[in-house]
Amino acid sequence: MTNLPATHLMGTYHRAPVRFVEGEGCVLIADDGRRYLDFLSGLAVTSLGHAHPRVAEAICHQARRLMHVSNLFDNELADEVAGMLDRLIGDGSPAGGKVFFANSGAEANECALKLARRFGGRGRHVVISGLGGFHGRTLATLHATGQPEKHEAFQPLPEGFRHVAYGDVDQMASAADPAVVAGILVEPIQGEAGVVVPPPGYLRALRELCDERQILLMLDEVQTGLGRTGRWFGFQHEAVQPDVVTMAKALGNGMPVGACWARGEVAEVFVAGDHGSTFGGQPLAMAAARATLEALGEIDAPRQATERGAQLREALVGLPGVIGVRGAGLLLGVMLEPGLSATEIAAAALGAGLVINAPTPSLLRLAPPLIVGPAECDKAVSIIAALLRNAVAAGSAGESQR
Repeated sequence: MTNLPATHLMGTYHRAPVRFVEGEGCVLIADDGRRYLDFLSGLAVTSLGHAHPRVAEAICHQARRLMHVSNLFDNELADEVAGMLDRLIGDGSPAGGKVFFANSGAEANECALKLARRFGGRGRHVVISGLGGFHGRTLATLHATGQPEKHEAFQPLPEGFRHVAYGDVDQMASAADPAVVAGILVEPIQGEAGVVVPPPGYLRALRELCDERQILLMLDEVQTGLGRTGRWFGFQHEAVQPDVVTMAKALGNGMPVGACWARGEVAEVFVAGDHGSTFGGQPLAMAAARATLEALGEIDAPRQATERGAQLREALVGLPGVIGVRGAGLLLGVMLEPGLSATEIAAAALGAGLVINAPTPSLLRLAPPLIVGPAECDKAVSIIAALLRNAVAAGSAGESQR
């Protein structure tokens, strides 16, 4: 590993002692030449793996042709990609919605929050989200994020947000006063909270609640979308139709691009000048997004996630120190028994050549590229298994000496 020098960058991240300079498929290569198996995909971003030739060629071709024009002009690529997303949201058929392109998941969620306020009108602007959820780090999306410990340093935050226990329909119903509430914003699976899966029927119940009270159901698919959970979008597991869907991460396979989709009558509440983004939907990002979506479709990304996710789950659930595996497809959380530190295991995994992370002190997150093969899954499990055996043995030895 590398001893990273001091940099001119703000200290907003705890950076690991590795500097990656190259990647290919499911492998990352550090500046010292060492190869690492990537089972995090840049936080569920590089679903096609690193340096995917189709995406790389699309970016290079577009860069030589036209990199940017403002949104004062038509952009044929953006309209094409929007249509592709609309069909995916409709599970193969046009869903009848429209798309706003941004640069990130936080920006996509900002668009959703502004849509909710426009839809609800003055005085009916409150958005309810789930405790533990994560929706971004802008001031508005930070307050939508259901993690109060992240709020305090940035008070006062924009008003108009409520939080209830994730997965609890009764709490949501109690908080969803239609006189002031315009929308509900939740993740189908909470990624940053530790791959938290709600009870079966949760999204269907929210859909019914929103229909009853004329509230928008807005689903944050930034981490779960585009095949990762075994369907194109997480909400499709429950066959619900949301009013608004946000996405980013995998959409450009590493190119910064986000999108907010809304069904037609909701999208129409925006008029010219209500929202904008200088770089949102620009040609270079759209070329990457189009190539990414085409390639994900050709490999049948949801099927890949389902098959490899089942392989990983079956292998992981029996490992020493593991008390359960949760998630869907290739977004998995490995729950560790008390006394084991997921943070330490993740750091040790990096030292052993495997990239994973620990979103909570007791859970390891695995989100490999959707192109991952059976042998690569076996290798990742073998590394994790060896680390867990050592950690359990060390814990047992420590107990015996007391």
